[in-house]
Amino acid sequence: MGAGKSTLGPRLAAKLGRPFVSVDAIVEEECEVTVADLFAERGQDAFRELEERAAVEALTRRIPAVIELGGGALGSELTRIALGEHAFTVLLQTTAEEAWRRVHSGVRPLARDPAEFWALYEERTPLYEGVADAHARDLEDAILAAAGVHVWAGACDGLGGLVPDDGNVELVIDARVDELHGDLVRTALGQRLKGSHQVLAGERAKSASEAERLWTALRLERGETLVVLGGGSTSDLAGFVAATFLRGVAWVPVPTTLVAQVDAAIGGKTAIDVEGGKNLVGAFHWPARVVVDPELLATLPPEEFENGWAEVVKSGLLAGEPFWELELPAQVRRTAAFKAAICLRDPLDRGERAQLNLGHTFAHALEAASGFRLPHGKAVALGLLAAMRLSGLAEEERTVEELLRPEPAQVDRNAAWAALTRDKKAAGGAVRLILLDAPGAPRVGVELEEDVVRGALDALIK
Repeated sequence: MGAGKSTLGPRLAAKLGRPFVSVDAIVEEECEVTVADLFAERGQDAFRELEERAAVEALTRRIPAVIELGGGALGSELTRIALGEHAFTVLLQTTAEEAWRRVHSGVRPLARDPAEFWALYEERTPLYEGVADAHARDLEDAILAAAGVHVWAGACDGLGGLVPDDGNVELVIDARVDELHGDLVRTALGQRLKGSHQVLAGERAKSASEAERLWTALRLERGETLVVLGGGSTSDLAGFVAATFLRGVAWVPVPTTLVAQVDAAIGGKTAIDVEGGKNLVGAFHWPARVVVDPELLATLPPEEFENGWAEVVKSGLLAGEPFWELELPAQVRRTAAFKAAICLRDPLDRGERAQLNLGHTFAHALEAASGFRLPHGKAVALGLLAAMRLSGLAEEERTVEELLRPEPAQVDRNAAWAALTRDKKAAGGAVRLILLDAPGAPRVGVELEEDVVRGALDALIK
């Protein structure tokens, strides 16, 4: 009690697009009396029986929800079993001092004597730890935990313990990243590592030939895990390989670039490029865990920061919050949590997740027309510029220009237009765009006149 569940729970439910269920509220509604009055009139044992029944029923209904359990609910073995079988359990962390400060002046029947409160905290803590699948102190922690995203400076040092389960793993690693971090990661994986495979650096890796080479080389068995170290292209390729090898094996991306830490490694989208366009062949395959170590960004070249910076700006425009004004570790955490929440609400990209393609319809077309030589960040910067112009948002257009300094691309206009019309979001030959009514108010599936869209594309090309 006093950890903040009643405050954070509804906010988390809203972010995940799920109903919020309070077990205490269920009991109060059924009995038409408050929990405090139940304690006073019937005693704690009677309340615990009602609480156990309500908790087990809520946990076993199999309707996705955010469920708040009272501080004493885990005294029930049946409730603990139901949590283990049916729930992903997040322990909202607090200290006894902090919790006491919040509740001691209220009406809670078990928060009247500080010594008893401290003793209760010590007694219950092992029960909480015994069922916790993750820990959180705030809303972003809870979102990231629900998405399986682990953000921790220095996480690579403990990678062997962060890869779920305890079976063998194989490593796929970007050739450039291997020189910088390969030895550290292999040491961290220790005896779990049964094989290591280098792949090409950058977008060149996302080819059918590289995928086939990995399919042939892998010796994973079902139940084992593919660990992936590299940027967005590496995670796209290796995630697709994991989705298809043995009809799907677990995978854990360890993103080493800003664009991968805030975007590409989160949400389970995997893909390779084909002649027709970028990311046209792929699969949805959610990682078993994403391990984000901001310390890996220390070796990132400036041009790779620019790639990720464009995704931070995109996410900030979608959220209506200036993520770009935060310090780098906070940028990573906030942007990753923003994307994770959207992906949890729409895991198969059938609705609002499309907003994450803000500017990307134009960007992917420019990348394809350049033979994928145009860096992703520069392409996204141009795409965001076009999207802000078509949205009629002059101030946000200036923001993109000032922060990202987009420069016109040297590509063939006809090739870019042909690639744009093959975009994955197109329907019936009509291009569908993501625009903004205002910062934080995206509009998905916008169809404009062909000459308007082509004019916006042409304005991005030298």
